[in-house]
Amino acid sequence: MIPRQASQVNTIDLRKLHPLDEALELMHFGFRGLTVEADRYLDRHGLTRVHHRILYILARRDDVAVGDLLVILGVSKQALHRPLKQLTERNLVAVTRDPARHRFKLLSLTAAGRRLEQTATEYERHAMQKALDVASPAQQQAWHRIMAVLAEPLRRC
Repeated sequence: MIPRQASQVNTIDLRKLHPLDEALELMHFGFRGLTVEADRYLDRHGLTRVHHRILYILARRDDVAVGDLLVILGVSKQALHRPLKQLTERNLVAVTRDPARHRFKLLSLTAAGRRLEQTATEYERHAMQKALDVASPAQQQAWHRIMAVLAEPLRRC
């Protein structure tokens, strides 16, 4: 069981309806803490977490087809359309045609998009490193295992 003081991550006193609620709250507020500085940086550029998710994927894959990006992000075409259009209009994402399949659009980061993604992600890396620094190697391994188990249902989608 998690020590009581570890769950004091927000200023709102939430009623616990189930023994796992404390862990769920830690996950929710922990993620918010992980992303808060990156989100502030993105906001200064008129962008949001959704934009960062797109940039993050494109930074790690070459020439991603729009359909593949939809699958990776787990969103609909409708949900992707507006933020992707904003990124292309700001010259952060380049769109080309797949030479083998002309109907398919391929997405990649521009130099400006790469710089913006790197800065936003660096805020998250810093927060993650700070959190991992307080854990032993065994605790870090346990955390990785828990996250892998939580992500497992996504592999079956």
